[in-house]
Amino acid sequence: MNIEQLYRDYGVSFQTEGHKHCRDGWVNTPCPFCTGNPGLHLGYNIDSNHYVCWRCGGHSINDTLTKLLNLPHKDIQAILRQYGGAIIQRTTPKVKVQIHAFKLPSPLMDDFGIAHTRYLEKRGFDPEKVVEEWDLSAAGIYCKLGTLDFKHRIIIPIKWDGKIVNFQGRDITDKSNYKYMACPEDRELLNIKETLYGHQDQWNDFGIGVEGVTDVWRLGKYGVCLYGVKYKAKQVRAIAKQFKRFFIVFDPDKAGQSKGRQLEAELRFRGVEAYNIVLPDSRDPAELSEGEAKDLIKDLRTYKIK
Repeated sequence: MNIEQLYRDYGVSFQTEGHKHCRDGWVNTPCPFCTGNPGLHLGYNIDSNHYVCWRCGGHSINDTLTKLLNLPHKDIQAILRQYGGAIIQRTTPKVKVQIHAFKLPSPLMDDFGIAHTRYLEKRGFDPEKVVEEWDLSAAGIYCKLGTLDFKHRIIIPIKWDGKIVNFQGRDITDKSNYKYMACPEDRELLNIKETLYGHQDQWNDFGIGVEGVTDVWRLGKYGVCLYGVKYKAKQVRAIAKQFKRFFIVFDPDKAGQSKGRQLEAELRFRGVEAYNIVLPDSRDPAELSEGEAKDLIKDLRTYKIK
């Protein structure tokens, strides 16, 4: 949506830079929902088309524009059409039907393969430790589930509430068009976006949110994987229910940092002490050594906002 032109046409003051509340990729204006010290706390994210106030949390586009423009709800849809915004329509929710029984792809290798072991070693993991801790299996030259081919992959079970509900298969050749493949929807017990990956039974009130399962392998019991940056509301609720202090360590690219800041704001809105950070040298947690990962965890556990 061309939010800057909309603001200009309707006389809404805004800034995109030169103010302590302005961040790259955001258009900021005073928040009409909260009171307190003046500032440009309300941000519109250009990439993901959403509003967040750094003090009072997220707000819908319809409600926000109604407040900012001092217009009734019924006029907002026409304005959204004019400025290229998404039109919000009510749809009937889809009912998920599990057609087939859940199971892992087969056949799986009796022993963890040499190539799979070398892949983990190349990534800096101790294969024996990681395989045992995370119940990993190896798929050889032939391994299928239905019509999907999982050959040359590490099979990673996804557990939720103590039960395996899904899985991912990680390509070890780095030649596949799909680095990760998940269980087909008609077989899964839960979609991965309805879960968080990690040692759920060992979590306490401190966690570190990451994009991928290998990041969690490096961080151990403190790691919490959201399976990429496109998280779901159910995952946000699960994090807020479990953790009091939560650090978000997504990739340093624009998309990763945009979604990281969004998640930070949504968690703070729910009462979580949340921080979005970028690791030194723009690495992700899986690229750290075990020693570096331990130092990171120690630093974050004692981190105090400046």
